[in-house]
Amino acid sequence: MERKVVIELRDVRRNFQVGSETVHALRGVSFKIYEGEFVTIMGTSGSGKSTLLNQLGCLDTPTSGEYYLDGTPVKNMKRSQRAVLRNRKIGFVFQNYNLLAKTTAVENVELPLMYNTTYSAKQRREAAVKALQAVGLGDRLEHKSNQMSGGQMQRVAIARALVNNPAVILADEATGNLDTRTSFEMLVLFQKLHREGRTIIFVTHNPEIAQYSSRNIILRDGKIRDDVENTNILDAAEALAALPKPQDD
Repeated sequence: MERKVVIELRDVRRNFQVGSETVHALRGVSFKIYEGEFVTIMGTSGSGKSTLLNQLGCLDTPTSGEYYLDGTPVKNMKRSQRAVLRNRKIGFVFQNYNLLAKTTAVENVELPLMYNTTYSAKQRREAAVKALQAVGLGDRLEHKSNQMSGGQMQRVAIARALVNNPAVILADEATGNLDTRTSFEMLVLFQKLHREGRTIIFVTHNPEIAQYSSRNIILRDGKIRDDVENTNILDAAEALAALPKPQDD
């Protein structure tokens, strides 16, 4: 059976004018991401990683080249059209969680559905509860951000990314603000979502993350320097179990 293409970039270039200088942030990037893949995109500062993230997230459009998200051409869309596509097709997970303060977990997770008129208030609530249960927070529905740990807040953020049943989950340094144990707890969750058939793109500067994904794309100077399948995916649950037990205060 032919695999479904969820993301396709064709010779994508992105230039920025800085004074009299033209900065070539992306220099002809092409790749496909298939349904059910767990892909890490890596690169150091200046590699074009953030620019590529903005392209994938429909936050920006290419100077030239084509980008297709779940079969839809993005390049010539108006900003409002891209916003609708982004809301329906992409679930974002950010390094800083981006949760609304003094708002409950379930209210935070409902937020993407507020812009989807096909959902009633009851359906929004039901979908949010289901997403929170899927990330192990069924008992934290009414907890507010200031009542949760960093790991719990990131689980809320992942639930929010899942609630619209998006074509792809786009994670930007999603373990960057977490300690080692909590980072591995998040990797366990991402691997679980991967096994369930979710398409995940994990943008990171941490090469260790690549060992737990199914494919790794490396950027350098705005170009793809490597794009390899991971034939020996490590088990995050095993790595978590091997960590020293936390000491009680």
